[in-house]
Amino acid sequence: MQIPWFVIVGLALLVVIFVLTGIGRLFRKAGPHEALVVYGWRGTRIVKGRATVIFPVFENSRWLSLELMSFDVAPQQDLYTKQGVAVTVEAVAQIKVKSDPESILTAAEQFLTKSPQERDGLIRLVMEGHLRGIIGQLTVEEIVKQPEMVGERMRSTCAADVNKMGLEVVSFTIKEVRDKNEYITNMGKPDVARIKRDADVAAAEASRDTAVATAAAQLSAAVATAEADQKRIEAQTASQAKQAEAQRDLEVKKAAYQESVKKQQAQADKAYEIQTNVMQQQVITEQVKVQQVEKEQQIKVQDAEIQRRERELVATVLKQAEVERQRIETLAAAEKQRLIAEAEGHASAIRAQGEAEAEIIFKKGDAEARAMNVKAEAYQEYNQAAVVDKLFTNMPEIVRALAAPLANVDKITIVSTGNGDSAGMSKITGDITKMAAQIPALFETLSGMQLSELLGKVRTIGDKTPPANGDSKK
Repeated sequence: MQIPWFVIVGLALLVVIFVLTGIGRLFRKAGPHEALVVYGWRGTRIVKGRATVIFPVFENSRWLSLELMSFDVAPQQDLYTKQGVAVTVEAVAQIKVKSDPESILTAAEQFLTKSPQERDGLIRLVMEGHLRGIIGQLTVEEIVKQPEMVGERMRSTCAADVNKMGLEVVSFTIKEVRDKNEYITNMGKPDVARIKRDADVAAAEASRDTAVATAAAQLSAAVATAEADQKRIEAQTASQAKQAEAQRDLEVKKAAYQESVKKQQAQADKAYEIQTNVMQQQVITEQVKVQQVEKEQQIKVQDAEIQRRERELVATVLKQAEVERQRIETLAAAEKQRLIAEAEGHASAIRAQGEAEAEIIFKKGDAEARAMNVKAEAYQEYNQAAVVDKLFTNMPEIVRALAAPLANVDKITIVSTGNGDSAGMSKITGDITKMAAQIPALFETLSGMQLSELLGKVRTIGDKTPPANGDSKK
């Protein structure tokens, strides 16, 4: 019986697959992160990063990881520093098997049959022992402030021991250092206080710089304000001076006009009016003096106020910083300059006004003096008729003044016995007539000159000769 060809082909394929599978089981491939330790009839060899054939009966193999191993190093007991302070230190160690064949063989001898937990425990014991020794040689400050130095010393100290195990310490990092007595916490307080002090000093310096800049800006503003006030006061003073000059010119013109009017009315004015003008002139002069005194007192009060403000500013500023003192003094000086300039402006205006009023008074006095001269010249021209006319013209005024008290009498009760003219109402009118008749005698008594003598000294009507005293009409 002949076997079909496809059965033969299938059987051949199965044989090939079986052979390839068997050959594949003999091959072992090691990656770059692991090492294959092969031991058997050909001895012990290390395979890394390549493949090899292992004969199942004659050889055997185990895998050894070359990857980085990371584990915590945290001794359960407290570690004592050089100062005798008990601290708890937690660190992280990074360890791996060295890549050279000798180190791999050494690590295989030490850890190949152990579990990862057992391997880590052995390495941790070695690291903790060295850490205890290093901590005992350092102070707390060095451990806390120089953790890199501790890691470097750990790597250099552990290098010899871990080399014997075919390992190397890649890194050693301190995670945490703490103590139960709060030594570390108290150790940082001086630094915290110093940092806080430095921060306060920096804040104070910044505030000082801000105050200096603010004072400089306020000083500039005060100076600008003072200059503007000074210019304004100068402008006001000039304006007031011009106004005073205009007022003076107006018053001078008025005085000149009044002078011409007074000249025309000199003969008609009375001596009483002239005396009234003289008294008024004295009153105006006294008013001007009073106003000048008031203005001088105001200036003194302003000067006293400036001095008071200066003393107040000095008393306040001495309790503050130097920069603030300079700012206040500058402001006080600017205020003082402004008040002085304003006071000088007011004083100039007062002086200008006083000069104008004095000139007006002088013009009025000159006009009144000229009016008096004109009246005197007019009186020189009087004759007996004019004197008699003056006497009789003014006599009703005198009689009216004598009878003025009767005007205040509300009611008069007359008790008459009917004894002629000396009784009743005729008695009152008779008394008034007698009083009027006594006026010439009253004039002679007051003047000390007889009317006849006075009339004898006055030239008669129509007489053109000069007066008896030798004066001639110019």
